[in-house]
Amino acid sequence: MDRDFADPELDLDASAAAAGYSRYHFVRAFKAAYGETPGQYLSRRRIDRAQDMLRTCDLSVTEICTLVGFASLGSFSTAFKKQTGQTPGEYRRTHVGKGAALIPGCFALLWTGGFKPRIEETERNSGEAR
Repeated sequence: MDRDFADPELDLDASAAAAGYSRYHFVRAFKAAYGETPGQYLSRRRIDRAQDMLRTCDLSVTEICTLVGFASLGSFSTAFKKQTGQTPGEYRRTHVGKGAALIPGCFALLWTGGFKPRIEETERNSGEAR
């Protein structure tokens, strides 16, 4: 979960299967070990990463929402406010400019794998490699 937290397809069934447990036993064992359910843990990890990105990257809130693995801006904003007490926009206004410059969005997207190659470029490059 720590490695693949940004994968929007990461769910309880996939995590339980990877651990070799049924989903119900996995939830019980996970909560006993970590003090929170797998869903709560995953949401907290995603919000923690979003906080870092809001402080350091020149990306929109929507782009950050997608990069950390939330399916919708509404669920991201609700979870973010519940964890931090601020909306993502309020958090950014409060924390930007406190000693660090914002990383341009194009570099942040490149680092996180947010850029997807265009189909024509992929086909052209695969043809050249032959």
